[in-house]
Parts: sequence; C-alpha cells; structure tokens
Amino acid sequence: MFKYDLTPKVCRICDMIVGGQAGDNPPLLISSMFHNGDRILESRRDRKFDREKARSYILRQEELSDQTGIPAIVALTAVSADEMKEYIDFYLTISNRPFAIDIWGEKARLDAAEYAASLGIQDKILYNSITPWDKDSIGQAAALKELKIKHVVLQVFDETNQTPSGRVQACREMLKAIGAKDFASVLIDTTVMNLPSISFSSLAGKQIKAETGWPVGSAPANGTYMWKESREMWGGEGFSAMNAAVHAVSAVLWSDFLFYGPIKAAPSVLPAVAAASMIVSTLAYDESQELPANPTHPLNKYFYDFAQKLVEFDKTK
Repeated sequence: MFKYDLTPKVCRICDMIVGGQAGDNPPLLISSMFHNGDRILESRRDRKFDREKARSYILRQEELSDQTGIPAIVALTAVSADEMKEYIDFYLTISNRPFAIDIWGEKARLDAAEYAASLGIQDKILYNSITPWDKDSIGQAAALKELKIKHVVLQVFDETNQTPSGRVQACREMLKAIGAKDFASVLIDTTVMNLPSISFSSLAGKQIKAETGWPVGSAPANGTYMWKESREMWGGEGFSAMNAAVHAVSAVLWSDFLFYGPIKAAPSVLPAVAAASMIVSTLAYDESQELPANPTHPLNKYFYDFAQKLVEFDKTK
C-alpha cells in the first residue's frame, strides 16, 4: 500500500530532502508569503510590507522545522518580477535556507528566475511552477535549463478529465515535453481544486510516483482556504483544526511535499504533519520491516527508543 516497486528518486534542495520510499523522509512543507490577502503586505504597488512581522514568521517556521524534523521553506509570492526581486533581496538578509518563487504570469516568473540566477543562487530556489495553463511550457523549461535552474515544480491537471487518470495522463505528457531528466528535482503538484478533490490529487500522486519515481504532492491549502464557510461555521479555532487535519491526512496519503498556505499557520500545521509522518513511518515498517534512517525524521527525534525496540525485535526473528 505504501512501498513502491521501483526505487523512488530522492531530491535535495540544498539540505532539504524530498522523496524516497514512503516513511523514509517526512514531506517538505512549503508556506506562502505576500499572497493576496496577506496582512503583512501593506502596498504591493509601493513594495511596502511589515518587515519585522515577515522576519518573525520566517524565523518561527525555521524554529518549528528544526524542532519537529519537518523540512519547511517559504514560497515568496508576487505578481511581477520587480516585486519578486524586492522579496528575494529581503529574504536573503534573513535566511540561508532555500525558498520558492511563485508568480502566476509565465514571463514574470521567468524574469524572476533570471534575477535569481544573476545572484548565483540557482541551487537555492524552487521554481513554482511550470503549469498546464502556460502558453509555452517547452520554451519555459529550455530557458530554465539555460539559466541552470535546478529545482522546479510541475503542476499537472486536465480540465476535461478532472479524475486521477486525467492528472496522470497530463503528467506523462508534460514530463516528456519539458525534458524532466535534465532537472535535478521535479516536484509534481497534482493540483487541488477544492477540499474533496484532495483525494483525487493523492491517488494521482501515488500512481505518478509509482510510474516515474519523482516526488509528488499537492496544495491542500487550496481546498481548505477556499472553503470560506468553514471559518464562518467554526471560527478561527475550528478552521485551524480542520486545516491541520487535512494536511496531516494529505501527509499520510503518499505526499512528498505539501503547499500549506499562509506561513502564519506553521504552529498548527508542522506539528500535525510531524505526527502524521511518524504514523506513515510505522505503516511502511509493517510492509517492509524498515525504519527511517534519516536521523532528523520525527520518529527518530521523538520516539527513538520505540524505534530501536522494533529493530531489536526484528533481529530476534
């Protein structure tokens, strides 16, 4: 149910490990900042934002990541390359960890990648993303390779077939079109359209990974944050509980990475995914009698003695 017959790819974005067999590594969590509605953003046009609040969010996510063993990065969101430059420069004064760049427009996204390349940080950025709505995915991929961008997100979706099979077929076509083997990391995002469709994204991800070995994941936050009635019904606490639960379930269902939405949710989402990752590791152990070797895996951080008892038990068989 959890282990794959082929050897899945293990991608490394700086010191962030993504992929591998189920249970080997916890999922990479990717938050967002400067998205529409982000309260730290005071004026997108004037490039004004609450720098101290932004700094505190980034450092808090890093603190929780180190504490839980869940790798986490931030996706900087902008509508233009010039705006993204401002955020990249700001981020680099705070952290030396990798980060993602997230722009909807294809040309602006490439221009932002070119700026990152001019800084010599191609190995540090995750390009989010090559999408089925882009006009020239092939040319975009070629430009990224020319810039020596190493890590990309590939978003897969089929408007005419929104079941798992549509996502799988779209992935096959897009991987071939972009020449995926030339990138160090291709993270395949199986496109969440609403909360119930997270199941379709998860099932598609499982099949895609079984076929290709590339890390798979999605953006459950697209489903939770679009369900605005949930906050109206249950308030902030109820929404936070539902949101953390959805990300934990998604972590169990074969995800190597998750876009979890606004970075302010880190204090609830990272612990939830840490708990889920421990459960995945023992579910996988039941199939293979193998435990995660990753020393920073939540199982080894919090339940090392229990894990060692399982190892000793296996030796007596």
